[in-house]
This record gives sequence, structure tokens and C-alpha cells, in this order.
Amino acid sequence: MEYNVIFQPSGRRGKVAEGKTLLTASHELGVDIEAPCGAHKVCGKCKVKIETGFFEKFGIDSQMDHLSPLTEEEKKLLKEDEIANNYRLACAAEIKGDVLVFVPEESRKADQVVLDTGKERTFKLDPAVKSYYVEMPPATLEDHRDDLRRLQDALKEQFGLENLSIDYFVLRELPNILRDGDWKVTASVLYDREIIDVRPGFVQKWYGIGIDVGTTTVAAYLCDLSTGEMLVKDGMMNPQVRYGEDVLSRITYAMMHEDGREKLHQAIIEGINTLAQRMTEKVGLTPNDVLEITLVFNTAMHHCLLNLEPKYMGRAPFAPAISAPYDVKARDLGIKINKAANIHVLPVEAGFVGPDNVAVLIAEEPYKQDDEIRLIIDIGTNGEIDLGNRKKLLSTSCATGPALEGAQIKFGMRAAPGAIEKIKIDPETLECTYKVIGDDKWHGRGSKGNAKGICGSGIIDMVAEVFKAGIINKTGRFNTKLKTDRIRKDENGKPEYVLVFAEDSGIGKDITVTQGDIRAVQLAKAALYVGAKMLMRHLGVEKVDRVTLAGAFGSFIDKESSMVIGMFPDCDLEKVHAVGNAAGDGAQAALLDKNKRIEARDVAASVQFVETAVEPDFQERFAEAMAFPHAVDPFPSIQHILDRIPGYK
Repeated sequence: MEYNVIFQPSGRRGKVAEGKTLLTASHELGVDIEAPCGAHKVCGKCKVKIETGFFEKFGIDSQMDHLSPLTEEEKKLLKEDEIANNYRLACAAEIKGDVLVFVPEESRKADQVVLDTGKERTFKLDPAVKSYYVEMPPATLEDHRDDLRRLQDALKEQFGLENLSIDYFVLRELPNILRDGDWKVTASVLYDREIIDVRPGFVQKWYGIGIDVGTTTVAAYLCDLSTGEMLVKDGMMNPQVRYGEDVLSRITYAMMHEDGREKLHQAIIEGINTLAQRMTEKVGLTPNDVLEITLVFNTAMHHCLLNLEPKYMGRAPFAPAISAPYDVKARDLGIKINKAANIHVLPVEAGFVGPDNVAVLIAEEPYKQDDEIRLIIDIGTNGEIDLGNRKKLLSTSCATGPALEGAQIKFGMRAAPGAIEKIKIDPETLECTYKVIGDDKWHGRGSKGNAKGICGSGIIDMVAEVFKAGIINKTGRFNTKLKTDRIRKDENGKPEYVLVFAEDSGIGKDITVTQGDIRAVQLAKAALYVGAKMLMRHLGVEKVDRVTLAGAFGSFIDKESSMVIGMFPDCDLEKVHAVGNAAGDGAQAALLDKNKRIEARDVAASVQFVETAVEPDFQERFAEAMAFPHAVDPFPSIQHILDRIPGYK
């Protein structure tokens, strides 16, 4: 008897024989779980969380009794609250039915690779939180002003700050802080209006974090607000992935489960707390030293994090609960940094075009360009597209799906050591060579590359290379008549191409690209292409002058590969540039310069949103865009490449 086992956040899934442990299942499905004791049930490092209930997206009913009973070893190694929250040790829990397993960050072997920003940017330094050192006379019988008034007067006299309020939690500690500092303190003030931190003596540095909460990944940047220096960058898979891989499935989960909305909220808050703890530890700080966080995300993630009702985002007219920029106390959201710290949320533009797109715009600033028609594509599970210049700027959103970020791909994975990031296929021999993250060498047949799966940039290369080699035709179908042992049929009788044979891989099994993988990429790239073309039609232009590719893996996308598969309309390759995580850059810009928040508010109000899915010919255009690179549109910039593809006409 075999049962369905799904591991999140990797998205790996498959049939596993009854009686095997979750750890064994993870090995079979290519999921890395820490098990330093060798599955002897003594280290407790392989903790996993079992998600219970019926999951519509996956069509499975996951329950705790679908695993063997809790063992004595688990009772010793797991805390009471962990047991109460459905944690098990993967080495001890045997499979007795369908299960959805979430692997916590601390139980995963491979560290997330946070991709470097692909573009040097200069941010003006004028943060919303500023620190001021003041000295004041001590309280005496003759001068019996209260402590707060004494501090307010000192800040007014020395820095011209008037009418300052103070956070309640700061006020509670103020008497002790003033006396501990011998009436010499550093006060941190938000928007020059509210005192949110007071520390004894002269404190030279204060800190903030910019965070891009993507549907699939979360990227965070710890910054020194006194100098503008980015100290640490870190990232993780979005913990909400366990409840669905795209925004609509998460909205559905929130609607179908009484506690669904709260679970979605708590999952991402826990993720942010993990990142804050991890990043501050790396530089000898604590989360209490963080005085502000700026957040960007799509509108559905915006609602989930703020614990707003998301169900109306899942039905027309897709009206959000709030569009304006918003400030909220960290403690009110359960974010474990300084209690008085401010959380600033950038504005929603429209519908599913959220603060993340606004962040891309304030980072890239297309609204400051005069004549050049610029196309900006933020590639993610929910893709955002912007087109125009200073005269007029249009935007749209498209449901790209998580395929380009590794999910919904049989051997897809996050950007971590062992992930294939670059691929080349010889069109004559049909042999494959590849590079993995963490290894500068190219590997091929007979070369142990320790590949574990394929990340986003590798997925784009993968599809482009099988197309260029004639392994698939322009419709995406495999050519099974080619004579090579790399093309075969999988367990379901569907064709696949072997990228890495088992003896050369790091998971002891073949790593392949399947017909299902090709289809998932076709759907994603078609959504991006049609969105861009619809905006071009609304702007009245036949071509674009420049293409900017943004996204979590934007620095590593091969621009030739992305054009060959038809991710965007034709453009001179010299004018196609990848800029990395521009949304994350925008989050940092808003953190370091409060004027960028005003800019974000203004651009969100001025950009014209286009709902492309309601266009009368949308389905027809989408079907045409499924072909590689397109069924009818010309690509003169890469025609010399297309001409060399076997069978391409």
C-alpha cells in the first residue's frame, strides 16, 4: 500500500510505501532534513510539523493518525507544546496514510541562498527613525518637572523637536533609564513625532529591517539606520506555503477553515521573527535593537500578514481592505523586535498589484524617464508588470504560479547548495552539462555534481536548452524519436529528459525534466508575455526600448534563455537587464529614506492599473503565448538562434 506524502515548503510530493518513516520518505523525494544521529532517535534534530485537515489544493486529507503512534523517544525529545502542535520526529514517525509535512527552518539541511542585488543603487539617508543624544539637568526640589517633560524639553532645546509623544512601553521604563544614564540618554524618535526608544548614554547606531514577503520566498535586509549600510541579508521559504503554493489557494484555505486566517497570519509572523532573530545574532545584536521594519508584498500576502479578511481578494472586484500606506506597532502584530518599533507597510496599488510592485517602481524609477518605453517584469509566483515612462505608466498583475521559483516542478527546489542553476545541452549529442550552487565547476555524465534539484534560474535554462536542442518542439511536446538514453518515459508513461543520472546526483536518483514541468513553465511564461503585450496595446506601442527583469532570482536569469522561451516581447538583448530583487531594494529605500514613502504613495496613486484578464481576446492571446517563443509574434533579436533549432519553422 502506498500513500501520498507532501513536504512543504519544498513542494516535493510522491507515493511512499506504508511503514516507511518520514525521514526515509524525505530521502526518496529529495527533501533534505537534518538527522546527524543517523536516524537513531537520539538527537531530536529531525523535527517536522504535521498539518491536519483536508487540503483542497492537493486533494488529500492529512491527519495525525495517518502516522504511527508517538514513541517514547519522541516524548523525551519533543517539548510539550511541540507535541500539542503536531510535531513529530521524522525518523520515528511511520506512514500509515496521506500526510502533509512541514519541515521547519531549523530542521532543513541546506541554507537558503539570498541572491545578491543585481544592481548597485544609492539610497538617500533620511530614515523615519532617528536617534538624538541629549544631556539634561537632574531633577531637584527646585526643578520638579516630570521625567517626560524634562526629556521633551531637552529634545526641543537641542534639536528643535516639538510636541513629542512617547510610546507607553518606553514611558514605563523612562524613570530608570534617565537615572541609569545620569540624565544623559539617546532617544530614538519616529517621524520626529513619537519617542519609541530611550537608552542610557550615547548610542551611536540604530537599526531597521526591510522585508520583501513573496508568495514563495521571503527576503530580509538588516540595515544600520545611522549609516545606511546593509549589514546582513537573509531569506527563507514563506512558511505559508504549507497552506497553498499560490495566493488563491491560501485565500481558499482561509475561507474553508475556521482558523485558516489566523494560521496564515501566525505562519508568516513566525517566519519574520525567525529572520529577525537570526540576522541580529549574526552581528552581535538582539531583535530589541530593531526599531523599524518596512514591509512589501502582494495584496493577498499584505492581508494575511496584517490579519485582514482576505476572502474579498478572491472575488470580483478584488477590493482590498486598505490601500493607503500604514504604520502599526510591532507588538500589535506579534513581531518580536523592540515593542515600540514601527512597522511601515507600503501602499497597495490596485487589486493584486500590491506594495511589492510599488517597491519595484520606487527602486527603478521609470516615472523619471523621458522618452524610452521601459518594460519591468517582477518574476514571482504572482508576477507584476509595469510599462511606460514619465508621460504615462501602466501596470498589471498575472497569476504566474510558483513554477519559475521551483514549485510545481518535479525536481524544483529553492536556491540552496546543490540546486542546479545553469544548464547547457549539446544539440548534436543531446548531452547535458550543468552547474550547481556552491560549485563553480561544470558537471556532466560521469562527473559527480551532487545535484539535488533545480532552482529558478536553472528552470528557465532547462526549458530553453531542451527547446534549442530540438528535444521539445515549439508546442512543448517531446520528440521521442531522438536516439539518446536521456529521453525516456516516466512511471506514468509520459516522456521526460534526464538531466542528471542517479550515480552522478546528490539524491541517489535521476533528476529529470518532465512533460508536466514544461507545461508549468509554459503557463507561467505565457501569463507574463500576455500581460506585457496587453499593456503595450493599451499604451499604443508596438515595441519596447528596454526590458528590466526583477525578482528573487533576477540577477541569475539568463536573458537569452528567457527570451528564447518567450517570457517577454522581443527586445534588443543589449537592452535586457536583470536587476535582482528590486522589491527588496524598494523596501530598503523606504526604510532608509522616509521621502521614498511619499514617493511610493504618489506613484501608487498615479500608475494606471489594467485588468488584462477581462480583455475579450485574452484567452486567444494566452494560447498563442504558450508556444516557444510564440505562435505568431516575431523575435528578430534572437532569430539567428531560432534558425538553428532542429525542426523549428
